[in-house]
Amino acid sequence: MTLSLADTLKGRLIVSCQAPPGDPMRHTDTLVRMTLAAQAGGAAAVRVNEPEVVAATVAATDLPVIGLWKDGDTGIYITPTVRHALALVEAGAAVVAADATARPRPDGSTFAELVEAVHAAGARVMADVSTFDEGRAAAAQGADFVGTTLSGYVPGSPRQDAPDLALVADLAAALPVPVIAEGRIATPEQAAEALAAGALSVVVGTAITAPTALTRAFVAGLTV
Repeated sequence: MTLSLADTLKGRLIVSCQAPPGDPMRHTDTLVRMTLAAQAGGAAAVRVNEPEVVAATVAATDLPVIGLWKDGDTGIYITPTVRHALALVEAGAAVVAADATARPRPDGSTFAELVEAVHAAGARVMADVSTFDEGRAAAAQGADFVGTTLSGYVPGSPRQDAPDLALVADLAAALPVPVIAEGRIATPEQAAEALAAGALSVVVGTAITAPTALTRAFVAGLTV
């Protein structure tokens, strides 16, 4: 029997294979190789930015691909419109990750409309939220998964250096859909704590796939 996507992800790691603008790693072939390395290490899925990289990743691996499209750097910029979402589905994303915070979307659409469009195109939606109320609203609007991705990065959510495990636990206890822990998970121990708090799965990015940021952190730590 074919496992559902939730069963495939349950208790396992999703690796976010991305690089910021201007980073030497921001090259499609490099990012695809990063996803292949994640697969070789045992990842259950990957989270990938931009349609071109999504399409190349889908062609190179049989892992489920969570696609997003970062457009801009203020307000809602993670898959901000229905157009962005459908481009990711066309590129082959099994899941479209989109900002589901309470802020206005640049095209005037609602998150529910984005969910409806993605479902009609045959894919699922991961809602990136920053608070409990946003997570509950996203689930009510049809999100298939709710991620704590934006906790600490949006005004009104708690700023902290560690993962927001309290939000993970609260959402997991209240929502009818699976919760995915994401954001500032830096160690295997923190990943295990997120699962213990009720997360279906855990997304790790910087701690695995960001050599520039990791090098910078070591350099800063050596500064006297």
